[in-house]
Formats: sequence, structure tokens, C-alpha cells
Amino acid sequence: MESDTNSGFDNEADSKESAFYLDAAKYWQQVPPTVDGMLGGLSSISDIDLKGSQRFLNSIYQLVECPGKERALDGGAGIGRITQGFLMKNFPVVDLVEQDRHFLEEAKKSLKPTNHRGQFFNLGLQKFTPENCVYDIMWVQWVLGHLTDEDLLSFLKRCKLGLKPRGLIVLKENLTSSGEVEMDNTDSSVTRPHALVVELIKKAGLRIIKEQKQQRFPSDLYEVRMFAIQPV
Repeated sequence: MESDTNSGFDNEADSKESAFYLDAAKYWQQVPPTVDGMLGGLSSISDIDLKGSQRFLNSIYQLVECPGKERALDGGAGIGRITQGFLMKNFPVVDLVEQDRHFLEEAKKSLKPTNHRGQFFNLGLQKFTPENCVYDIMWVQWVLGHLTDEDLLSFLKRCKLGLKPRGLIVLKENLTSSGEVEMDNTDSSVTRPHALVVELIKKAGLRIIKEQKQQRFPSDLYEVRMFAIQPV
């Protein structure tokens, strides 16, 4: 009887996890494939965001053991805002991973007239496994809140295998100031506190080599930080 009871709890947990992902997918299906849609009506911060990311990347390449500059991954790429506005200026090959098909189609459409080279993967990060040893930088921004802690941990562990020697993962995420995980039922996502993000990074067998706060964002938004991390 005890094993049956435990199995019931497992099924309940699985059901909640499935709903977490399904609710998010349904939300994003209704969002227009525009910069404003990607940023929740805050397209005005896009340029500030991209410039902050470029400055952070520049600082990474001032490190002694800096990554190469051949191939990058845009994790949770949406319509390719980060790929086109930032990553393509630094890497000749950029792959995009995006769960929502209509976002990815818009990315393909907008990138077609450019000199973009790279692959398009239509799946969520919780299901994505990178090819071994191919990426110099894996840039993952404003998407980890759509992963459970368990799936985030697994994703980071898989990312380690996709890195070239000296390669880095960069996480750029909102952080709570309350010290607690905060749930957004509108888009079915969570925002984690700094301590939990750091804990998950360490649990995945990674270490932070550089961390920086995004500057010049409106004061009523969550704090946004960038973490450059590498395998221990």
C-alpha cells in the first residue's frame, strides 16, 4: 500500500509539472511575434538590454582564458531578437532554440535576408540536448523561469557537454529581491532569488567566473543579472 501511495504523489507532481509547461505554451501561443510581444510590452528596453549584453560579452573576452568566437547558441530565442541584435555581430554561426513554432518561423523570416548561418531547433530547453563540444558561448536569457528547478539543473548539465574548451554559458535573468521564488500565473513562470540561481549553478557542476547587473532598466522592474559560468 505504501508504494501505491508514493506513486500517487509522483503522479500528482508529474501532473502539476505538465500543467506548468502546458500553461506557458498556451500563453506564448497568444503572444504576437514582435519585439513588444517578446518583452511583455517593454520594447523600449530592447536597445538598452542589447548594449548591456554586448558590454558584458566584451568583458568576458578580456579574461585570460576567454572563449573562441566561432559559434553561439541563443537559448529561448523567440523571434531572434538577441541573435540578430547582438549575437550575430560577434559570432559567424548562431543556432536558435525556441519552443514556440510561430516565433521560430518569424525568426527564420527576419533572418533570411541577413548573412545568418546556423540551425533552428523547435523545442523547449527542458528537451534540448546540444551537440557535444560545439559552442563557444551559450546565451540563455529570460527563459529559465519557464523551467522547473529539476529541469533547469538537467539543462545546465547537458549544456556543459555542448561547450568547447574555454566555452562559457551566459545566463541573463530576472531576480527577486524578496529572497523567495515568485510565481507568475499569467505566463506560468517563476522568478528566482539570487541565492537559488547560484545554488543551482553550483549543483550543476558549474562555477561563476563573472557576474554583472544590467544597468539603466526602469526601477519598477526586477533586477536583471548576467552570469558567465563554466564547468568546474
